[in-house]
Amino acid sequence: MKNTNTLSKDRLKKIVMNYAIYLILLIVVGVIVAVDPSFLQIGNLSYICTQASTRLILSLGVAGIIVLGGTDLAAGRMVGMAAVICASLLQAVESSTRVYQNMPRLPIFLPMLLAVALCVIFCFVHGLIVAKLKVAPFIASLGIQQVVYGLFSIYFQGLANGSPIGSFDKRFTNFAQGAFHLGPVRIPYIAIYAVICTVIVWVIWNKTKIGKNMFAIGGNPEAAAVCGVNIVKGSLVIYILAGILYGFAGALEAGRTGSATNALGADYALDAIAACVVGGVSMRGGIGTIKGIVTGVIMFQIINYGLIFIGVSPYVQYAVKGSIILIAVAIDTQKYLKKK
Repeated sequence: MKNTNTLSKDRLKKIVMNYAIYLILLIVVGVIVAVDPSFLQIGNLSYICTQASTRLILSLGVAGIIVLGGTDLAAGRMVGMAAVICASLLQAVESSTRVYQNMPRLPIFLPMLLAVALCVIFCFVHGLIVAKLKVAPFIASLGIQQVVYGLFSIYFQGLANGSPIGSFDKRFTNFAQGAFHLGPVRIPYIAIYAVICTVIVWVIWNKTKIGKNMFAIGGNPEAAAVCGVNIVKGSLVIYILAGILYGFAGALEAGRTGSATNALGADYALDAIAACVVGGVSMRGGIGTIKGIVTGVIMFQIINYGLIFIGVSPYVQYAVKGSIILIAVAIDTQKYLKKK
């Protein structure tokens, strides 16, 4: 009888450990719906998908670096840099506030590629500092964050003198804000881009040597090196992939919001890290799933929008999000200790 009770308790504990975050999400959504049932309207869900799309693309990049055993506090600033670059080069020709008055109308993908290239360069340097010079990832990302923010703020202030850069080319606006309708459901283009990025990253993580090396390096770098994995090269590939995702997310965020300043993306890195941790990506490295990242991002967006929707104070939102992060980290720590 005692054995049966022990087994039941262990099973219950295991269920709570594995599904606690989902239970919290259900409770929060339940409270929001109880306060205002209109939250479940299709329009609100479509808006949440739109908001979550750029955050998901960003989080996919951050997650790879966390799986390596690192972190990236510079991700949000790179999104801001990419947004400002695209905003300054993709203003409407007829706009009176155009920062480059004599510049011809550019193909929309050209500034986006430039933004991605700049993010890749900074991520490559970041990866090199961590993998080659063995600098602690936290310190390296903090330094890169300051460098990126300083440089693109100089660029922004020189062009716009602190004013938001807007009045975009209609092609760019449509690329980021457009949608198609499937019956009564509005499906934003930006959500499609996020799905495509998610599928690509899933394939890289689960079906390629790049992904296998990433998990090996994050799980046990010494053992990976003994098995013939090139630690520096394997790490740099993941940092480069992160840079591509940051640049694309930044371009989309500029188009989605309709303007850009050097303040854009300030808290995005912390939100992305939090979403990854809540989604089961271990800060100790070597563990993480795409499904978990998607869940973490959507969960935070539902909570953010839902609490705003029912008029909850922003300070309460911080407290709720902080509590969820602490619970997720505590669960991750317990799982790690059990494996030892």
